[in-house]
Amino acid sequence: MGSTHLQALAGVPGAQLAAVMDLDERRLSGDLGDIQGNLGGPAKKMDFSGVARYRTVDEILADPQVDAVDICLPTHLHASIAIQALRAGKHVLVEKPMALDGAVADTMCEEAARSGRILMAAQVVRFIPAYMELARLVKSGELGTVRWAMFRRRTAVPTWGPWEFDKTKSGGGIFDLLIHDVDMALYLFGSPEAVTASGYEDMPHGIDMITGDLQFPNCSVTVTGGWHHVGQYPFSMEYTVVADNGVVEFSSAGRPPMLYRADGSKEALAADGPDCYQAEIAYFARCCETGEQPALCAPAESAEAVKVTRRMVEAREKRNAAAR
Repeated sequence: MGSTHLQALAGVPGAQLAAVMDLDERRLSGDLGDIQGNLGGPAKKMDFSGVARYRTVDEILADPQVDAVDICLPTHLHASIAIQALRAGKHVLVEKPMALDGAVADTMCEEAARSGRILMAAQVVRFIPAYMELARLVKSGELGTVRWAMFRRRTAVPTWGPWEFDKTKSGGGIFDLLIHDVDMALYLFGSPEAVTASGYEDMPHGIDMITGDLQFPNCSVTVTGGWHHVGQYPFSMEYTVVADNGVVEFSSAGRPPMLYRADGSKEALAADGPDCYQAEIAYFARCCETGEQPALCAPAESAEAVKVTRRMVEAREKRNAAAR
């Protein structure tokens, strides 16, 4: 994600890369060719000749030229480094999930409030055009009351490092992937009244699958998917939302976003727009410049997504334990 954010940052007006930090000397030289993200191709060669290059977090946080830090570290380091950066007076963009524990996520929000700095979790799905269109339709009331929704996201287990296979460090596929879909459900419908889940986990082989059901006052939402075996299983994301006035559907595997109205007509929705990572970072940068809190991606909402995702995982574990 660090390479993905670097490439996106290059296209953000008014934002300047001041420094990079990594433990890998080859990557600090700008050679990021071994990195592959879900939504993009292989990383490009980067020119770091004009920026400071650091090997420790303390060094980068001590640099007065750094106004904000973009944390793309292994998941279990997100919270502690974000808090350290906020205390150092830096604005913070932290990759999702912002933490693996709800109470810790709340502490991050409290620290941001104390410091007066901007804290934002990189819930990038909120900046993907197909999901932005869905949010517009739901929040405007154009769809009427939503009755049922399904969000699915799947991929082969990432092999960025052995920490991925340790769910105490990565959170497994549920926190790595489906935190996005939980976040979108909360963004659209608020906090669920009940959470149930079933699924299968085999972390030594990278398998972590779940089907979670979130119950809201007027609708039920299914969040499903996760990690498959190491290998070539392709990444995909999709949704179907059924409401009184029609159905909205999208799949990255070949179905562009479409609104099927209750009167039998259909309408193609906007599928193109700025790169979602670039849009996300540009929004964060504007918040840093203006001092306005990131209402479009509020840290308290990202913290709630952590809590609900944890409830979903615990519900799956309870169900599986009862079945043994």
